Amino acid sequence: MFRWLRYVLLIAAVALVVVATPGVRRLVAAFGFLEQPRPTATSESPKAATSRSTPNRPVAHAVYELAPCEQQTVVLCQGLVAEPCQGACQPPIFGVDCAMAGGCGEAQWNHWGPIPWQAFAQGEYVGPSRLPHVPQYRLRPDDEIDFIYRLTREELSHSYQLEVGDTIRIESLIDPTLNRDVTVQPDGTIDLLLIGEVRVFRRSVEEIRADLNERYKKYYKLTDLNVTRLKTQTKLDDLRAAVDNRFFSGGQGKRVRVTPDGTISLPAIGIVPAQGLTLDEVKLEVDARYKQVVDGLEVTPILSLRAPRFIYVVGEVKNPGRFELVGPTTAIQSIALSGGWVNGGNLREIVVFRRAEDWRLLATRLDIRGALYGERPAPSDEIWLRDSDIVVVPKAPIRRLDDLIELYLTRGAYAAFPVFFNYQLNGITTVTTIP
Repeated sequence: MFRWLRYVLLIAAVALVVVATPGVRRLVAAFGFLEQPRPTATSESPKAATSRSTPNRPVAHAVYELAPCEQQTVVLCQGLVAEPCQGACQPPIFGVDCAMAGGCGEAQWNHWGPIPWQAFAQGEYVGPSRLPHVPQYRLRPDDEIDFIYRLTREELSHSYQLEVGDTIRIESLIDPTLNRDVTVQPDGTIDLLLIGEVRVFRRSVEEIRADLNERYKKYYKLTDLNVTRLKTQTKLDDLRAAVDNRFFSGGQGKRVRVTPDGTISLPAIGIVPAQGLTLDEVKLEVDARYKQVVDGLEVTPILSLRAPRFIYVVGEVKNPGRFELVGPTTAIQSIALSGGWVNGGNLREIVVFRRAEDWRLLATRLDIRGALYGERPAPSDEIWLRDSDIVVVPKAPIRRLDDLIELYLTRGAYAAFPVFFNYQLNGITTVTTIP
């Protein structure tokens, strides 16, 4: 009995929806019972044709011949007017452009007019270059960056100062026993005959030569020591060895990944903040830090791999799940990624959840049913999706009612008190209950 009651309630609900809907005629026509003329891409609509047949009326301010209560002025962008007909093989294309509405309104099918549909002709599969996705790309965690190291070979504006590991030659014409090649030790000193340790770290050869000649005056009446650099920029050589990729991909480079705390780590300079910076800003910061360590080095950052971006589509779709954003994606495209909607999905109340820059939760509601059924050519609800957006396609009210009946009657009362109706040809009906 309850199962039959469920069917009766469903039929009554459907009938109520059909009767209460103002657009019953459009609904019937959508199923093919009523034929409605539809304009094609290469044909003008009757309204537009009537409008354009009026003499001395510019296309840019076309007034369509409607009823007095429905007249409206449609302003078309001058740049959007299609090129004149160039022959039967290249007819002008008519359609709707979202810019035809003007202001913040939404263009409708009655804005039918010429549009630049085939600007590239047979090259449409390539398409235009379009605008960049973002004005400036800013780094985020999990982005991978290749840092290419290059020696500038430019003249220094100051005298070269010795570093740890550099090698110099000490020579004397008076006493050849003083001649020797010495290396700057980790404590920044060199060892010499008679005078012992001499600090040379971060000093030029001119300063060292003058200091040594002054020190040896205690032992010689005449000093003529000379200092010659044999090996310099040892720290730079060590850095180049640390980033040498000749045995792998080639060149002097280092690939790093932005960590969850928004930083990167590079040889010799350690941790550098990178999240939220552009590649140019990262280059300035890294070059400035390397300049404090070594001279003659230039670093170029290259974005080698973007962090993956995902959206999530759940609800009344055929294949709900997580999908990677490999390019600009809209709400309708997300439905297509999930295999399309299922019968009973409420396309008028799609909900999109979003996390803002500070991780606070935002939400909006979309109505894309008219677009998916071909009734709205330029829907304002066709919004761009962002990383981590959640698209929810809820159930239609009739599906919710069906679930309610299934839950409370079929699985509820019917499960507790099962009743079966038996029919016989002699007209006798029996009711059987299971204890």
